[in-house]
Amino acid sequence: MKNQVQWSALLNEAVTKPGVISSAYSRFYNFSIGNQLLAFTQCAARNIDVGPIATLKAWNKLGRRVQKNQKGISLYIPSQFKVKEKDTSGKEVEKVIKYFALKPNWFALSQTEGDDFVQEPKSPEWNAELALQNLGISVEKFKLADGNCQGYARPRDKVIALNPVAEYPHKTRFHEIAHVLLHSKDDNSVFADGDTLPVDIKEVEAESVAYILVSLLGLPGQEESRGYIQHWLGNSQVSEKQCQRIFGAVEKIFKAGQKEAQQ
Repeated sequence: MKNQVQWSALLNEAVTKPGVISSAYSRFYNFSIGNQLLAFTQCAARNIDVGPIATLKAWNKLGRRVQKNQKGISLYIPSQFKVKEKDTSGKEVEKVIKYFALKPNWFALSQTEGDDFVQEPKSPEWNAELALQNLGISVEKFKLADGNCQGYARPRDKVIALNPVAEYPHKTRFHEIAHVLLHSKDDNSVFADGDTLPVDIKEVEAESVAYILVSLLGLPGQEESRGYIQHWLGNSQVSEKQCQRIFGAVEKIFKAGQKEAQQ
C-alpha cells in the first residue's frame, strides 16, 4: 500500500457501497472509523476474509502465528519525532513534532494459523443527549417558517434545531452537529437543511458526516443521504483535506455519544 491514503477514495467507497461502513465497524470496532474503512477496503482488495485484525505480537499471545509470505494491513498510528530549533532568545530547544504514520503492522485472522479464535461482531451504541453535552452543543426550538427545512445550525453559537416533523431526525441532527464542528470559524451563517440541493461544499461535508453515522448506527435515511451526496459530487469533487475533516468530525461525534468512551 502507498505511504499515503487517498481519503477521497475511502469516502467514495463508503458512499457508493451500502453496507461497507457497518460491516467495517462490526469487525474492526477497536480502531478509529478511518482505520476501520482502511482495513475493510484492503481486505476486500486483496481477497482477505474480513475478520478481526491484530499485530504479530498480539496474535502470538493468542496462540496463533502469521503464515509465511503474508503482507500486513496498513493503518494509521500516532507517531512523533524530535527536532532542535532556536527560540526567540536564540537558545536551542528541542521540539516534538506529532503526526500520523501509515504502518503495515496488522494481520487478519485468515492470515494466521493456530489455536481457535472467535470474535463476536459488535453493534455500536450512541446516545444523542450525551453527545450534545460532551460537544457543548445546545438545541433550541425550531423557529423557521419554511416547512421543507429539516433543521438548521448556528455554528458560532454552537446551537442546532430540528424540525419537529423532520423526516429523518437522526440524519438531520448529525448534519447540523457537523456544521457546528466544521464551520464555526467560517462565518456567522445559519445553515439550513432543506429539500433543495445547495451548491456548497459545506453542505456536502455535513451530509457526508451524517451519512457515515446513520450507516454506522443502522438508522433510517441512508439511501436519501447517499443520493444527496452522489448527486452533488456528480459536478464537483471533495478534496483530500475536506475528506480528512469529514472523517475527523465523524470520529468526534461518534465518541462523544458513547458511554464506554467516558470511562
